[in-house]
Amino acid sequence: MPQRFPYVEVDPMLGQASALPYAPITLQFGDRKVQVSGLIDSGSTLNVLPFDVGLHLGAVWEDQSVPVRLGGNMAESEARGLVLLGQIEGFTPVRLAFAWSQSNRIPVILGQTNFFLEFDVRFCRSQMFFEVAPRSSLGT
Repeated sequence: MPQRFPYVEVDPMLGQASALPYAPITLQFGDRKVQVSGLIDSGSTLNVLPFDVGLHLGAVWEDQSVPVRLGGNMAESEARGLVLLGQIEGFTPVRLAFAWSQSNRIPVILGQTNFFLEFDVRFCRSQMFFEVAPRSSLGT
């Protein structure tokens, strides 16, 4: 059964024109967890994690040895691979691979690799909601 979430208005002055699909997700690294709002971004190739969120989860930058290249306005920021467990309430936790950025100028981004490989997403922007379900459980 899909979970339905409202779009979130990020700028009160712009109202619905600023609304974006943010979903509550619990991220876990080892025995530490944090609940964040992740921007579900079908245009993003990667999941991206801000630096402070990784630190809050107890990750150590120097222990992450897989470099990851970011694009767009984040191309100048160094990033390293970090695998976390991610859980949207009501669903089984899944392993999510993140590009852990040294920047905090970004939100948690849930992108093609690999959020969209683990979850099916249906955007209903004109109705101001979106749905998320474990892969292959949304009807056509």
